[in-house]
Amino acid sequence: MVFRISFLLIALLAAAAGLAPSRFAAMVDALLGGMLANTGWLYLLVVFATLLFMLYLAFGSLGELRIGGEDAEPQFAVGSWLAMLFAAGMGIGLVFWGAAEPLSHYFNPPEALEPASMPAARAAMRYSFFHWGLHPWAIYALVGLAMAWFQYNRRGRGQLSDLLQPVLGRHHRGWAGRCVDIAAVVATAIGVATTLGFGALQIVAGLRTVFGTPTGTGMQLAVIGMAFVLYMVSSLSGVERGIKWLSSANLALAGLLLLAVLALGPTAFLFDVFTNALGGYLDNLVGMSLRMSPFSGSAWVSEWTIFYWAWWISWAPFVGTFIARVSYGRTIREFVVGTVLAPSLLGFAWFAVFGGLALWQQLFVADLQPVLESGYENVLFALFGHLPGSTALSAVAVALLVVFFVTSADSAVLVLASMSSDKAGDPPPLRRIAWGVAIAVVAAALLLAGGLDALQGLVTISALPFALLLVLVILAMQRTLAHARKVRRRRAQMLRHALEHWVYGPHRTRGPAPPPYSSE
Repeated sequence: MVFRISFLLIALLAAAAGLAPSRFAAMVDALLGGMLANTGWLYLLVVFATLLFMLYLAFGSLGELRIGGEDAEPQFAVGSWLAMLFAAGMGIGLVFWGAAEPLSHYFNPPEALEPASMPAARAAMRYSFFHWGLHPWAIYALVGLAMAWFQYNRRGRGQLSDLLQPVLGRHHRGWAGRCVDIAAVVATAIGVATTLGFGALQIVAGLRTVFGTPTGTGMQLAVIGMAFVLYMVSSLSGVERGIKWLSSANLALAGLLLLAVLALGPTAFLFDVFTNALGGYLDNLVGMSLRMSPFSGSAWVSEWTIFYWAWWISWAPFVGTFIARVSYGRTIREFVVGTVLAPSLLGFAWFAVFGGLALWQQLFVADLQPVLESGYENVLFALFGHLPGSTALSAVAVALLVVFFVTSADSAVLVLASMSSDKAGDPPPLRRIAWGVAIAVVAAALLLAGGLDALQGLVTISALPFALLLVLVILAMQRTLAHARKVRRRRAQMLRHALEHWVYGPHRTRGPAPPPYSSE
């Protein structure tokens, strides 16, 4: 039932966007405006509470608990594990927004700052760190930990509805649970299609820079079609082969491009940007987390922060399910550090290099505002034009985009097929193929319906129910993990008493053991 209903809803969505694009875009705009006016604050509170809860788990006594039980051992090495987390979580988004977002904030800054000023430049880097740092990874970590715990420690089915069992009781397998699973599958498909749409736009821009190929909707659809073939081959090969290898290739290519730009660009300036932005981010973390603009009426927070929080929330079922699949055997503390702190630091480094380079070129080399206005996807390749070896850098970036595109999509196909199956384990190949076709068609339809604006609007709307779901997941996890800690302590106490009974006999089970020999 979950598969059939969710697949039907996705098909209707793609048909509406493809057959009546202008009417569909107008409907999305109307729904988005009403939602942001009334519920924008909800996203901020829920995401900030999620971050606080994950930090509490990492550094509290619950961090000693282990996914899969006391004797469970990790299935993947730390390097492969982090590579898969990074690639599935936000890889293609970093390439798309790494240079474009700080430059956009510089010309249109938050907090009523003067555009194109030094305070605007500092705020641009600080908010880029904010949008791609601890908060999104905390959302992923919460859902991933909950999925892993209920699947491996409580023998769940691997469905999102299982997370609500401590709150809903047996009803989590009834109509309420199925509604949650259907909504999770639909939101995941929309979120993945949004990211693939971003990737298609930038791959087309990169191909034009490197090979001089034409741009336009036709080329974007061709890129989606070619990527479909690649990610289906990878998905059908499984996690241990295709997805693991592609994720490692992603991390290697990303590191190569990052180091090349760092070496060819203003190296000392970029290191200064990193430290300054990190300090500003940590110093203003709480204020940025809860900032709305009720007095000025500015739409900046809605257009950027709330959109990002909605984007991450809509991706949470997908990324969380994938993280759970590859995180067996980790302690909660290790899990949170690996899924929140480590990827955030990698993201900070990426934005410091590419965003810092964009601001440096704007200040000292050339005016990049016309490039920004022509499309976010063009900014990265315009930066390379002012560096030595620009064609080679652009070619590496295109290759990175393609591999990130394929990795995100094949992970999504596997997760969507698992989420829409009633049984745990690997889903059947036909179901993977069905979801592979579905997300490619939705990405193409949304591009036809209005490009970036339609993609952003729809993902923000689809994430609203899951903002509320995250609150229930926090409550369920607190109750479940607290009970698991009590059981663990009781077992340890019983084992200690049994050991004392065995060593000292039935009449003495407490106190230190008598000395084996006394000179008296």
